[in-house]
Amino acid sequence: MEWEPEVPRWRQVYAVLDERIADGTYPPGGRLPSVVDVCGEFGISQVTARKVLAELRKAGLAVMYPGVGTFVTKLPQPPTP
Repeated sequence: MEWEPEVPRWRQVYAVLDERIADGTYPPGGRLPSVVDVCGEFGISQVTARKVLAELRKAGLAVMYPGVGTFVTKLPQPPTP
């Protein structure tokens, strides 16, 4: 991945994972990569990877079960007309 120097790395990784959630790569109920896996894929520190996963949880896109993993939450469905 080529980094944009003016954008914090955690935001860039967040954008990639957010896109993967949106496109179904990580479907609702699916497990997100672990901190170690995020570090390995993006070449970032564990602190940065934890920040990314924490921000996904804060945005309501993921939920963490300690000792189990972080999972995509059910995405809200648009209202039916």
